[in-house]
Amino acid sequence: MAAAVELAAYKDVLIILASTAVTVPLLKRLGISPALAFLGIGALVGPSALGGMVGSFPWLSWITVSDTKQIGTFAELGVVFLLFLIGLELSYERLTRMKRLVLGLGTLQVVGTAAVIAFVAWWVGRPLAAALLIGGALALSSTAVVVEHLAEHKRLTTTSGRTTFAVLLMQDLAVIPLLFLIGALSHSQEGSVALGLVMAVGQGVIAILVVVVVGRRVLRPFLRQVSALHEPQVFMAAAILIVVGTGVVTAAFGVSMALGAFVAGLLLAETEYRRAIEATLQPFKGILLGAFFFSVGLSIDVRALFATPMAYALAVTALIALKIVIIVPLVRAFGLSWPVAIRSALLLGPAGEFAFVTMGQATAAGVVSAEAGAFITTMTAISMATVPLLDRLGGWIADRLAVKAAPDPELTVGPPAAAGKRVIVVGYGRVGQLVCEMLARHQVPYVAVDSDPREIAHLRRKGHAVFFGDANSEPFLEQCGIRDAASLVLTLHTGAALDEIAQIARSLNPGLTIIARARDADHAKKLYSLGVTDAVPETIEASLQLSEAVLFDLGVPAGKVIASVHERRDAFRRELQEAGVDEARVRTAVRTSQPDSTASARVLPASRS
Repeated sequence: MAAAVELAAYKDVLIILASTAVTVPLLKRLGISPALAFLGIGALVGPSALGGMVGSFPWLSWITVSDTKQIGTFAELGVVFLLFLIGLELSYERLTRMKRLVLGLGTLQVVGTAAVIAFVAWWVGRPLAAALLIGGALALSSTAVVVEHLAEHKRLTTTSGRTTFAVLLMQDLAVIPLLFLIGALSHSQEGSVALGLVMAVGQGVIAILVVVVVGRRVLRPFLRQVSALHEPQVFMAAAILIVVGTGVVTAAFGVSMALGAFVAGLLLAETEYRRAIEATLQPFKGILLGAFFFSVGLSIDVRALFATPMAYALAVTALIALKIVIIVPLVRAFGLSWPVAIRSALLLGPAGEFAFVTMGQATAAGVVSAEAGAFITTMTAISMATVPLLDRLGGWIADRLAVKAAPDPELTVGPPAAAGKRVIVVGYGRVGQLVCEMLARHQVPYVAVDSDPREIAHLRRKGHAVFFGDANSEPFLEQCGIRDAASLVLTLHTGAALDEIAQIARSLNPGLTIIARARDADHAKKLYSLGVTDAVPETIEASLQLSEAVLFDLGVPAGKVIASVHERRDAFRRELQEAGVDEARVRTAVRTSQPDSTASARVLPASRS
């Protein structure tokens, strides 16, 4: 007979799993960041909201958290994994590439903002030690929310995105001195601040030296042996062991586990295992960070928020305004425009997740009072929720401040009038440039067009015969000579734009030969249904080239290889052209017309013929 299961023991874990698998994805569809979703759910089921009503409604105990200590253990591991992955991303190459913004702008932002906020906290009556930690905690912004927001809106590569990301990198580095400072100030409760600082730095240096010395000698050989087994589950276990193990080592010296994990990440950042470890730990990072934000939500005092909403509103507004006033002049001083300065400042204005970490440890160490820690935690959560709104405001302001520059003269040059039939190449990226190079080599007249103004202006100054324009426009295609063109080559990587151009071109010239780049077999089928003459699926073409290369290297005669590759390519083309609207046939196109199975048993020669 199976043993009885204590359901209450699993209740809190099930709440986190349900939040991760069900609630957070639903909220993300509404544009709410997972970090903010976990915070909100934690606050809702915490002791100051639904959890406080269990006495009146006992059934609420099944959807509220009762054991915050158990959740806290998962939350601490989430911070450890976060610091490890931050260290893993901080490669020397990345810091060197962005050193001006990271080390210059980032350092000035952290130090300047922390100093001003610390002074304000001390001025309103907080002890100096508490004021220093409050200043450092609120000077930092939310990497988790801001980076995800920028990535979702495809703005990480914009000037404001790169500037914001550079400052966030420096803020992530600044967490380590903050953790040291907490240790120093906690020791100072029993003596002088200087003695506490010496003790904390001494313990930290010893712990880091142990991790670095052992890590340099052990980590790479250890991972080499694990990788040689080709067992993903063993590699996963090894990666988790490194993260937690280094954290335990530093914790044994009285230093934060997160510091040890961060140093281990730095050690592995320059190794060949960096990407593999990052991909392996990403799922663990997500759920453990979810537990971290969930546990922070549990500590949010919802009752106090509703009791004194104006106090929190004023505090959040003052914090964001103060950081904007500091950050905007700093960004401008580094030669960046007003729109970039304002957008970056508004994104960096709210506090971030490391305020939760700092306040939690500072409160536990007795440096910051529980009342002040709870107020700052709740204020930080509210400020993080304003990131999307502030970014929208920044975009609105930036649009009105943007200077309308005069059009680049290179972009006003239109395609020359056609003197006979020619090929029109739409898209002048790497694929389009190679197509044009081959056409020029065989003396085939062509005209190349693209819609990226900055890139086209740059290439025209370098002598490329490419013209700026939108091929989705019928008048522009007619200007290119679409009605008399020999053929149209579509090399765009954006499927929707490519499909639309194919339709317009076919309507303007029913007899035109259209050759288009396709993502895969399904996309090729769609292009054929739109009237494209020949679609080239990237996946199939790559597999044919790989097959050709391996057959050449195995010594199969070149003539046979080329003939068989052409034969397979023609078979794929026929299958896709005939597929029509039958999706099933498209999916099986790559698997049809298989060669005789006995061919695989043939022994290939070991050298070239």
